[in-house]
Amino acid sequence: METSIEILKRKIESFTPDLIEAFTMIVENLETVPQSVIPQFHLDEVLYRLEFHTENPKTKLDFFENMTELEKICA
Repeated sequence: METSIEILKRKIESFTPDLIEAFTMIVENLETVPQSVIPQFHLDEVLYRLEFHTENPKTKLDFFENMTELEKICA
């Protein structure tokens, strides 16, 4: 299965010079996505917990027990 990037590369390679110029102007005008102020470690931890809970639905998500600690770290 091709990745989205591979498909996009192949399509861009087939652009005409005028279309490449127009596409370049569009891409240059795109706003960059701001980085999250939440450390990657915390994002990874939340993702891990969600994945674990998805695989083990009878487990309890403990987000609320740790919310105060998380708020202190992210403040």
